[in-house]
Amino acid sequence: MNLVWLEDFLALAASGNFSRAAEARHTSQPAFSRRIRGLEEWLGVELFDRTSQPARLTATGEWFRPMAEELLARVGRLPSEARVVAEFNATTLRLAATHALSFTFVPRWLQALEAHTVHGSIRLLSDVLARCEALLAQGQVQFMVAHARAGLDVGDVASIIIGHDMLLPVRAAKAPADALLQFSDESGLGRIVRQELGAGLSGLQPVFTAHLASVLKSMALEAKGIAWLPESLVREDVEAGRLQEAAGPANWRVPLEIRMYRGAAAMSAHAEGFWRAAGKLAGMGAASERAVKARARRR
Repeated sequence: MNLVWLEDFLALAASGNFSRAAEARHTSQPAFSRRIRGLEEWLGVELFDRTSQPARLTATGEWFRPMAEELLARVGRLPSEARVVAEFNATTLRLAATHALSFTFVPRWLQALEAHTVHGSIRLLSDVLARCEALLAQGQVQFMVAHARAGLDVGDVASIIIGHDMLLPVRAAKAPADALLQFSDESGLGRIVRQELGAGLSGLQPVFTAHLASVLKSMALEAKGIAWLPESLVREDVEAGRLQEAAGPANWRVPLEIRMYRGAAAMSAHAEGFWRAAGKLAGMGAASERAVKARARRR
């Protein structure tokens, strides 16, 4: 049996007219009639009463109509179901991360995670936050790693805190104190800076805009102005004296969480294991942090 026959059958059942059905199926009437006859011969029954105008379904045709619809619907679902099966058996993980974390946090985090999960290949996609969010929503990646404002309610999106960071206002020693190196609107870090500081930046004059933290860091090192950058990205430069924290209000420091988000679609056992391992490692890190704080209080 040819699946085209089922589509032809349903077209004729809808119109009852061989000419109109053939036109709708983009074929000649003789060819269309031969295909309908081929389906009937394959089934060994008459599906249409050709003595009436328009042609009517026989009793067998009425019985066959919902079956043809279900067969075509079932075939239409096969590609997506096949992808689900492949996903469940896949060992390659697809992870999106913002640029700032791809170059600093993520490599070290993945290395630490190796002891807690089954080894497999990981495909890391680095992009701006908006694009990473789109990749996750479209199912093109299973996980996303990004900065989030500390204490942010992420709602229905499943996520775990896998690290902490801090946005610091940094500048080179000779940089103008009122020049702002700012993130573009599509930057996730820029979104956080605007939400947290807002009017607090009104005394600064924007002189350069980019969506990559690494670009703003380069400009800050060239003494072009002040930039709010993740501590994980600029720690070595601050310790070496190439950059310094800009003097300003106490709230110029913006605490951040590093979160891993998961998509809503069902995932493979390997991906679920990766999610659990990330949660276990995060729990161990939080317990260690609490122990350090407790020892500091006792002193």
